[in-house]
Amino acid sequence: MKRFIGICGRTATLSALCVLLVISGISQNSLRKLMDFDGDSKADLAVFRPSNNVWYIAKSGGTFTFQQWGLSNEDFMAPGDYDGDGKADIAVWRDTTGDFFWLNSSDNTYNVVHWGMTNDEPVARDYDGDGKTDLAVVRRIDTRLIWFVLRSSDQGYVAVHWGLPTDLVAPGDYDGDGKYDMAIQRPGATANSQSVFWILRSSDLGASTVAWGLTNDLVVPGDYDGDGKTDIAVVREGATPTTNLTWYILRSSDANFEAFVFGDTGTDITAQNDYDGDGKCDAAIWRDPTGDFWIRRSSDGVWSATHWGQASDLPVAVFDMH
Repeated sequence: MKRFIGICGRTATLSALCVLLVISGISQNSLRKLMDFDGDSKADLAVFRPSNNVWYIAKSGGTFTFQQWGLSNEDFMAPGDYDGDGKADIAVWRDTTGDFFWLNSSDNTYNVVHWGMTNDEPVARDYDGDGKTDLAVVRRIDTRLIWFVLRSSDQGYVAVHWGLPTDLVAPGDYDGDGKYDMAIQRPGATANSQSVFWILRSSDLGASTVAWGLTNDLVVPGDYDGDGKTDIAVVREGATPTTNLTWYILRSSDANFEAFVFGDTGTDITAQNDYDGDGKCDAAIWRDPTGDFWIRRSSDGVWSATHWGQASDLPVAVFDMH
């Protein structure tokens, strides 16, 4: 597992970056809150710059925030609403110490809590449904993938075995109960083999399995149809850097799927979220050579481009892709 993002080796662009960085429904509202820094119900454009450890945030309300936070060679980005004020907080998880560091948007106070250990992977989400992001990590132990969650509602914790060490995490609110579910994508035997999603539903602790995508596909969860449930979605890279990315989305509302081309394999990093505030996740990418966000708006199907950042930055929204 590399620093900031656990997806090195899955794409040519992200492999290079790893050298530098060792919902109208409840579900989408939860995902959007993790990237809505001004509380206007729209995800904001944000990048992290490894050269100076600064977060650059262009708020959809028209203001800007620049904040130095974290260490590029030690930390994972872990944005979330830790204070429950409806605004995203700047946050990281430090691999060398197992500590979460975040800055409350409500009062600008600094917080640090030890949760996890070296080689864990942060998966901070709202697992108890109280409107606050819970501290959480996954740990690969022998033949098991263990989820450790510190609940913000009562400061109790749970340790749940869900997955294998070779699985990729894919948390989301797949059952639409307002709580994040523990979920994984299990790769197949080869690059072109079928992958399978395993979901532990928080509503009834039952399990769901869905075959979707191939082993090397990238997981890009989000509520793309606006029904309040996270949809299983993947992005497939092309054979060459100039080949397009293809998005495959399985809609939870009607069990139908959507496939479309959006982005380029060698230059683009996925950054999906609800940028237009219509309660549906928008397909989005950040283009490294130019520092541009490209968003496919779900509200009208129009593609929009906004320049924010520079080459070798990382879009903060990539934290939700694996």
